[in-house]
Amino acid sequence: MIGRRILILITFLFGFCAKNLGQNIRIVLGPDKIALNQAFTITVEVQNGRIKSIDNFPEIPGFNRVGQQTSSSTNIINGQYSSTYSIIQNYIPLREGTIVIKPFTMVVNDQPIKSPGKSVTVGPEVQQQRRYDPFSYDPFEEFFGRRQPQEYIDVKEDAFLALTVDKEEVYVGEGFTVTLGLFVSSTNQATLDWPNDISEQLAEIKKEITPSNCWEENFKITNLNRESVEINNKRYGHYKLFQASFFPLNNEPITFPSIPLSMIKYKVAKNPSFFGRSKQADTKVFRTKPKKVTIKELPPHPLKDQVPVGKYQLSEEISSERLNTGQSFTYQFAVHGEGNISAIDNPDVIESEDFEFYPPNIRQNINRSNNKVRGSKSFNYYAIPNEPGAYDLKDYISLVYFDPYTERYDTLQSNARVVVTGESKKNVSISSNDLGSFYNVIEIENNQLEHISKGGFVKVIANILILILLALTIYFMIRK
Repeated sequence: MIGRRILILITFLFGFCAKNLGQNIRIVLGPDKIALNQAFTITVEVQNGRIKSIDNFPEIPGFNRVGQQTSSSTNIINGQYSSTYSIIQNYIPLREGTIVIKPFTMVVNDQPIKSPGKSVTVGPEVQQQRRYDPFSYDPFEEFFGRRQPQEYIDVKEDAFLALTVDKEEVYVGEGFTVTLGLFVSSTNQATLDWPNDISEQLAEIKKEITPSNCWEENFKITNLNRESVEINNKRYGHYKLFQASFFPLNNEPITFPSIPLSMIKYKVAKNPSFFGRSKQADTKVFRTKPKKVTIKELPPHPLKDQVPVGKYQLSEEISSERLNTGQSFTYQFAVHGEGNISAIDNPDVIESEDFEFYPPNIRQNINRSNNKVRGSKSFNYYAIPNEPGAYDLKDYISLVYFDPYTERYDTLQSNARVVVTGESKKNVSISSNDLGSFYNVIEIENNQLEHISKGGFVKVIANILILILLALTIYFMIRK
């Protein structure tokens, strides 16, 4: 009995492995030459299996992606079962000439499938042979002599393009986030598709949107993914096209013009037939409404033109709070929060004989997510105490900033307290400073004693020459 069960298990496993090994996936490209009025195809074909998951078909410059078909076939030969399942993507050429399809990879059933690409020559339009063009006419209508030109109707799209800002009034230096998105209703009946030049359009849109008087932190959208949102109790698919936070450098108002976006929109056949073409590609231009952001001056303050603007907190680290004079220590002054992290300058360090602070090492981290720019900037100081005593570091290092949420200035101050023991190093500190160029040349000058009267003969000759020149001048003036 046990042996029989083992035999059944082995047979099952063998059959399972044979089924998986027998599954073959490939990408089949269309012909090398087509006419301008013919379709090129890319087919994903799975033998002895089905397509459970598949990537988007590639965008090909020079072609419009116009729709998909599916097909399946089953064969039983001598008791051997085989099947083929295919998805066919159609492409319509936009121009004559040679179009290069670059190598690409598609993930099908969680497997990466590569295609080497190819070159396709697109020639002039040709008269289609009816049996080879199932999309251009209905053979039943042709047979009965009732073939009529197909009419296409425009289906009203339920979609719009919007440019939004999270704040319509900000202070100089305060950030606001701009988002450009396409919203398509979940009940939309019109068929929309991305055009081949979408990348070029978005590059031009970025130029139009980006103000010249702002620091930009771009969210770098690379994929046009769909997000589900609700607007006025209605569900939409939201495709983010551009997003960035801008930080005004002056109080000039910022105006965003009306932004256009061209999309492919399909008209549908008025009288669709089984073999006829069901839709026709057209162009739809969406436009945003203009937007304006008002920029306010910061309140009066001696450091108004220097302080960073944002909502910040301080975190700090110190290597030791008990030190001897002359013993070095490290201190980290780290600023965290929301704002233009790149614009945060070095904290103010008060010069004092009590401490020597050396220029800091700086590290910053910026995170752009959830429509906000957040991050941190740390200043790592190396310092040496010169005088014994107890010191609060807030008296020596601080950072003034403006908080746009509370609309007031605030100061980040250290909470660290350092206790220094030992002898004073003030004189050592003075001697270690640069005493100027006079002292710098002492080591290279000659230290031999010279007589103070050396060079007297030269002085006598020089005086005589001066007297001669003076006498000649008087002579020529009298003679004149």
